[in-house]
Amino acid sequence: MTAAIRRIGVVGGGAWGTTLALLAARAKLHPTLWVREPEVAAAIAAGRDNPFLPGVALDAAINATTDFDALRECDALLLAAPAQHLRSVCRSLRPNVRSGAPITICSKGIEETSGALLSEVVATELPGAPIAVLSGPTFAPEIARDLPAAVTLACRDAEIGKALVEAIGTPTFRPYFSEDIIGAQVGGGVKNVIAIACGIVAGRKMGDNARAALVTRGLAEIQRLGHALHARPATLMGLSGLGDLVLTCSSEQSRNYSLGIALGRGKKTAEIVASQTSVAEGVATAAAVVCRAARLKIEMPISAAVDAIVNKSAAIDQAIQALLARPFRAEGK
Repeated sequence: MTAAIRRIGVVGGGAWGTTLALLAARAKLHPTLWVREPEVAAAIAAGRDNPFLPGVALDAAINATTDFDALRECDALLLAAPAQHLRSVCRSLRPNVRSGAPITICSKGIEETSGALLSEVVATELPGAPIAVLSGPTFAPEIARDLPAAVTLACRDAEIGKALVEAIGTPTFRPYFSEDIIGAQVGGGVKNVIAIACGIVAGRKMGDNARAALVTRGLAEIQRLGHALHARPATLMGLSGLGDLVLTCSSEQSRNYSLGIALGRGKKTAEIVASQTSVAEGVATAAAVVCRAARLKIEMPISAAVDAIVNKSAAIDQAIQALLARPFRAEGK
């Protein structure tokens, strides 16, 4: 039998990590929130708010700390650090992970330097720990305000996965269990890249038809990569796939969609990134997706175009024309 989850640790003090700690407090899980910045920990302790999640009063049960040692007694850990920093965070965390404690990946992305899925990163850095993935259409400020949301919680160990669902689920935050951790990650990672493309289309005022086409063909790219990595098709059509894609490609609350809009209006990637207070994961993930797709010998032309624009300074109009000049093909391929 899986041990009861009574204490939960959240790693990452941004908007999403803080929201997860708030969820854990609502579920009476005695949350410990590890944050990198001492000033953020102090702000949470002193005023019960976080500058990365403005306007949201935090539960007094949240214990904010910069000390990994404070996580030693946690029954489960939620990792919400940015995807490109997850490996180094896991290395620092390793001595403080309780034996058998499940590690739930709550970040979305693919490691740029290796093309590795985040579950592959965690498996390497925290060997033997049970791994789960939490992903889906989630804007942190809405969940922090207790508005309804549904997500996928994936874990190969059904008993552990269902224990996590029961532990963190609330009437307004509804996790749906899956055993497909690969599919949950593919959808959550690639949708950020497609969202940048949709933002560019919006910034260029190319119309809603073009955006709908990008979302649909972007879903085809997600399915293509998912098939190559043995994800379940149903997962990619679920909350962590289609659901997350639709949300991220249709709202300026999305950092990646907003970044694309700014690109479409003529700003440069470095300028936009420097002005953001949180990470647009699609920039690094675009390069990682192209790398992984090349190794798997699959075509992901929208992702490749986004990578060329955001990481290689390709001209937007030329990248768009190259996509429009591609040969006609049968749908579903």
